[in-house]
Amino acid sequence: MWAAIKSRLGLGAKSDAGGTPSPPGADPAKSAGPFTDSWLGSRLKEGKIDEVLDDLEIVLLQSDVAVPVIEKIRKDLKRDLTGRKVKVGTDAEAAVKQSLEASVRQILTKPAFDLVGAIQAHHPKPYIVMFVGVNGTGKTTTVAKIAGQLRDRGLGVVIAAGDTFRAGAIDQLLVHGERLGIRVIRQQEGSDPAAVAFDAVEHARAKGVDVVLVDTAGRQHTNDNLIQEAKKIRRVVSPTLTLFVGDALSGNDVVEQARMFQESLGVDGLVLTKLDADAKGGAALSATFVTGRPILFVGVGQGYADLRPFDPEWMLQRLFAEGAAG
Repeated sequence: MWAAIKSRLGLGAKSDAGGTPSPPGADPAKSAGPFTDSWLGSRLKEGKIDEVLDDLEIVLLQSDVAVPVIEKIRKDLKRDLTGRKVKVGTDAEAAVKQSLEASVRQILTKPAFDLVGAIQAHHPKPYIVMFVGVNGTGKTTTVAKIAGQLRDRGLGVVIAAGDTFRAGAIDQLLVHGERLGIRVIRQQEGSDPAAVAFDAVEHARAKGVDVVLVDTAGRQHTNDNLIQEAKKIRRVVSPTLTLFVGDALSGNDVVEQARMFQESLGVDGLVLTKLDADAKGGAALSATFVTGRPILFVGVGQGYADLRPFDPEWMLQRLFAEGAAG
């Protein structure tokens, strides 16, 4: 994202006054960006800041950053840069980058959450985690990854195969369960998902299992019948934690999905899959801002170990790396 911002704003380049000629035939007014020689050594005025912010907004929109996030960033930059004395090139670049990083860090940084510690401290057992999201986001695989990691930390885990609308989802969890040595509670295709979740919780209580992970059918956030089904599961098992799982590569769609699930069901945290392949990064930034919920885990590959606790500094490095795509 930072590379696109630099290019749009004309940051980091030497001015013509510094002895670097413009390309033959180039129109300086079109190629220089809002940081022109007229800024050299001057204090930035509100009108000039607005020019910068208008160009910045275009880049952020192209990077899948939601409008409410852009409004916050504009406000932060205007506050930080108005009246500041900068030079063309590195001074202007440093000023804009510093303000942007501070604004983005504030959005991404939430109180730390230790899932293992929360499960260990929870009484009575079990701790119940419910996973929601739309089709095709990697939700069922995410359930298996978290199950494997919790097992590796010495916790007893049971999985509820609550996506009874697809036989394939049940089979997928059974394969994962066999590989991981984790019990999967299931019923036949078309069964009541709330009943499956209830059975899993009762099994965990009887056996003293630490945590139940409840998979649910992939729901389009506009499908009221399926949303009502998810609400029924929640009423029946009263999950301790509800996680929204979204695909970072779906851009603004994942932001809208997260917002709608938050409004319809209420979620406690976000899991974003395929974040390692998202060069733009705006979806992660926007989803946590719009929902007000933290990103707890991110998917960075297909293996069981490739689901990691979210680190805001890792994300900032990706967004503001020099020469990074997007």
